[in-house]
Amino acid sequence: MSSNSDAAAATVHAHGRLAMLAAHLLPSQLTHHGALHPLHLSSQLPPPPNLAGTLTVVDERTGKKYQLHVSKEGTVKASEFKKILTGKNDKGLKLYDPGYLNTAPVRSTISYIDGDEGILRYRGYPIEELADKSTFTEVSYLIMYGSLPSESQLAEWEFAISQHSAVPQGVLDMIQSMPHDAHPMGVLVNAMSALSVFHPDANPALRGLDIYDSKQIRDKQITRVIGKITTIAAAVYLRMAGRPPVLPSNLLSYTENFLYMLDSFGNRSYKPNPQLTRALDIIFILHAEHEMNCSTSAVRHLASSGVDVYTAIAGAVGALYGPLHGGANEAVLKMLSEIGTVQNIPEFIEGVKARKRKLSGFGHRVYKNYDPRAKVLRKLAEEVFSIVGRDPLIEVAVSLEKIALSDEYFIKRKLYPNVDFYSGLIYRAMGFPPEYFTVLFAIPRMAGYLAHWRESLDDPDTKILRPQQVYVGEWLRHYTQVNVRTTSSDADKLGEVAISNASKRRLAGSGV
Repeated sequence: MSSNSDAAAATVHAHGRLAMLAAHLLPSQLTHHGALHPLHLSSQLPPPPNLAGTLTVVDERTGKKYQLHVSKEGTVKASEFKKILTGKNDKGLKLYDPGYLNTAPVRSTISYIDGDEGILRYRGYPIEELADKSTFTEVSYLIMYGSLPSESQLAEWEFAISQHSAVPQGVLDMIQSMPHDAHPMGVLVNAMSALSVFHPDANPALRGLDIYDSKQIRDKQITRVIGKITTIAAAVYLRMAGRPPVLPSNLLSYTENFLYMLDSFGNRSYKPNPQLTRALDIIFILHAEHEMNCSTSAVRHLASSGVDVYTAIAGAVGALYGPLHGGANEAVLKMLSEIGTVQNIPEFIEGVKARKRKLSGFGHRVYKNYDPRAKVLRKLAEEVFSIVGRDPLIEVAVSLEKIALSDEYFIKRKLYPNVDFYSGLIYRAMGFPPEYFTVLFAIPRMAGYLAHWRESLDDPDTKILRPQQVYVGEWLRHYTQVNVRTTSSDADKLGEVAISNASKRRLAGSGV
């Protein structure tokens, strides 16, 4: 059964890749950016009111009253609660918040999310508008510097990125030296970390903590990372296919150059299909930034220590590697494949309600409404399928969405499609293997990571991040000698460590 399913998966992947390559060779009738029909903008809401004031807290343990300042954004400094004490041995109140469900460690101007209304904006611009009218390089500049670039600024930005697209040979050699079955994200983490070693000129540990006070040095690292990430990602992909890296072209646009490196086989006259290029560019826009998610928080956390930007971003890529963060679209594809046909959806839905099946691609930590990025991707999927062929799983996806959105069980729990629900289908239709999906997520998210890194450097409130804990362990114990210690049967201990057959063979010999 396993070999049959593997063969079927390989066939689907091969057909998808061939369809994409064929599409690259077909002439295009594309006009303007034209991969999307215009979308309605997400909910138009007025700016939030000024919420400044004071909060009076009555401690019923002591009868004391405390007044806490509330900012105009509706926040209270957590450190204010430390002054609420019951006595001499009390260290003050701490805010216990597992998963940071209601903790805001930064004030940011980069992106805005209203999960209840289904709104995502980059620097005030609705995501739907940017996906429809802009390009990834424009949007990355916007995210980084706060405004859409002028014509000359955009040309300068694109030139700087292309000039830094070459990757040190040592990094490419390291990518090629990885085990044949290494996960692409594991390879990407190592490659991004290695850039730190190859760029000692930008390392605070070597050049001093004030090195990033220089705007010129900061901007150089920004263009280096955005320029090199596509070259590294392409090399990771080509390694999977047993092919050597392809040098980037400075004659093509950012996303076009990425597809060129994947599919040109080094033929300098090759040019990717414009419609597929635009489709991937839109996906890059949608994934460029999403405020304080797990991996972006990791960038800020690591950067607060003064570490170099490459190490900070490598840590973020490591966080993105996690299946609960960047790997969710792969889980969606697996779920749709398991459902198989539209006829099997009702049975699957009942399994979800009975907690026997997992519904992937629905629900989000932030969004309690339809993810605005998912709306764009649903339309984009149809555009891509018109070029490379319709994926049969799209019918399952559309029907599953329709049934789930009309079922009271899911409505009550505010489970709406998220960005992962359709992105995996588009990636598969374009011929990318599932294990590479998260790499495609990481490429554009560099813009968001770098914008947060840059913002944190200028924030006067930035301190080395050091959350507190609530200690619930043993209070006090005294040391005893090893020969008189006793252990209880329920004490935690090292479990049995498996020994390989090769080790057993060696240990069976003499003289060991």
